[in-house]
Amino acid sequence: MKRAAWLTLIMLTTSAPARDDGRYANSPLKGWFDHSEFGPCCSDADGYVVADVDWESHHGHYRVRIDHEWVMVPDGAVVTQPNKIGRTMVWKYYIDGRPRVRCFMPGSMM
Repeated sequence: MKRAAWLTLIMLTTSAPARDDGRYANSPLKGWFDHSEFGPCCSDADGYVVADVDWESHHGHYRVRIDHEWVMVPDGAVVTQPNKIGRTMVWKYYIDGRPRVRCFMPGSMM
């Protein structure tokens, strides 16, 4: 099996559990998570908490480390509402095996 086909198969099988299964549908924060130019961020269950050392802001733009790679966060992917959960979170996807950011919610960097 070619490497690209193998990686695609792995990504498809490992990303399935990250879909919103509805368990947080009645959460008071559900609607708050659903803000982005690139589509809804789904829920806390679909995002990944990012350690403070794995994200940064520079000249008004963000970047985040995903899978050991620094990825620029598109401005439209930034959740601009106040962070009610306090943790930095990222919702990722892949294009040609490279990580991309669907949604990003900066935290407090405490």
